[in-house]
Amino acid sequence: MEEEDIRIDKWLWAVRIFKSRSLATEECKKGHVMIGGASVKPSRVPKLGDVVQVRKNPVIFSYRVKGLIGKRINAKNVPEYMEDVTPPEVLQVLEIRKQMNQLDRDRGAGRPTKKERRDLEQFMGL
Repeated sequence: MEEEDIRIDKWLWAVRIFKSRSLATEECKKGHVMIGGASVKPSRVPKLGDVVQVRKNPVIFSYRVKGLIGKRINAKNVPEYMEDVTPPEVLQVLEIRKQMNQLDRDRGAGRPTKKERRDLEQFMGL
């Protein structure tokens, strides 16, 4: 079932990191997908053992390639082809960010005004 010459965009889609292959291709073109710290084109062929980094703001997720596959697989089978090696510190940042977003506004309060958005950005250090 494993293939040898599989494109990185197809692999990212097959292991369910992105919802569509076109989205995976687009993220590669934007430079949000890296192997070995260098941005890769969608046509790059990953090798077994490569660590693929995917930037989804505000964190960079890291995945180790355990197998190459070109067809989308069941979510239960993903660990056979990919291992999540994202450091726990990075995941904590994501969790803190989620909690801060919940505290910022009351549910149903609508969009922040321009002034409120600027104050939030200044407070968050963005």
